[in-house]
Amino acid sequence: MSIKVELLGEEYEVIDSLNNITLADSFLKNKTGTGHGEAKLYVGNESTNLFDFFENFSYGKAILLKKDLLSFLSSVKDEYIKPQQRYYKTRRVNGVEVSDDVTSEMPLRWQQLDTLVENQSDSLNFDFFRSDIAPPRVYINSNSENYTLLREIGIPNISYLSILKLKDNKDNTIFYFKPFVNYSNDIIGYVYPTPQEENEIATIEENSKYTAKKKSTLVCSRIGQGKYREKLLDEMPYCPFTKISDERLLIASHMKPWVKSNDSEKINSKNGLMLSPTYDVLFDKGFITFEDNGKLIVSPFISPMNQKRLNIHTGKQIGIEIFFDKERLNYLEYHREHIYMGV
Repeated sequence: MSIKVELLGEEYEVIDSLNNITLADSFLKNKTGTGHGEAKLYVGNESTNLFDFFENFSYGKAILLKKDLLSFLSSVKDEYIKPQQRYYKTRRVNGVEVSDDVTSEMPLRWQQLDTLVENQSDSLNFDFFRSDIAPPRVYINSNSENYTLLREIGIPNISYLSILKLKDNKDNTIFYFKPFVNYSNDIIGYVYPTPQEENEIATIEENSKYTAKKKSTLVCSRIGQGKYREKLLDEMPYCPFTKISDERLLIASHMKPWVKSNDSEKINSKNGLMLSPTYDVLFDKGFITFEDNGKLIVSPFISPMNQKRLNIHTGKQIGIEIFFDKERLNYLEYHREHIYMGV
């Protein structure tokens, strides 16, 4: 099965993908820790698959797209403008390292970065190489300012990177780097609760009898997940992919993330789909979405081999359209435009 993508008018064949590379605090310039930060990026431990993907690091031609960087900045704008984390900048004073809290500077920083990226060319090319770090951990690095843009715009804990390995019509390999945002509900700081919910959450988190997992479960329940799930099960009692109807094996997946939802959208069952765990992950991470008529859309960031293993392909019909009313389609449109990992 051959998968084609088009980048800036040129067609490429998708060979493979490498996903969920964390843009960690140690790599980024927007720091929630107090380290200096380094340009090297961790891409995994030594393995045959990793060396095959990067062709033994003998060829490292990569591309970023301006439109992707602007889309990323738009997705993380809320965190820049109304930070949920503290940010620090380290400097030396008389030979001693001092960390300054620069959280209040984040709104201005977003404006500066947005202007910086707007002034870039549409295609941002760079070469990369493997860093000279002792195995088994594998890092890549680059001397290009285009690569540095990844370090500039990323936010710790919610930023990650996916890489497509592509072939052009001359059989040349190019690696397409695309940053994404992970709106995981596990990051409680990115769930904006109502004042009443904040009080309830504080009571739960201060209870020393609860384990961390128990606290997380109760917090999710308090912010509407319980009622939301019950109503969604009434509307959509099985997973359209697997036809599984055992509610213990189903997950209430959101189309519009909590971080982007207002109070009513957070608990609106029309903002969800009931899916089996594997397909919930695919949908939640943006690897799949749907057209209004129910046809499946599969991201090229799922490799051709894994699409075959999952028995999914763009255009496949699974009967999900019977659950699509006007209100749910509005949320689905949001998922296609903002969550789906397209090119």
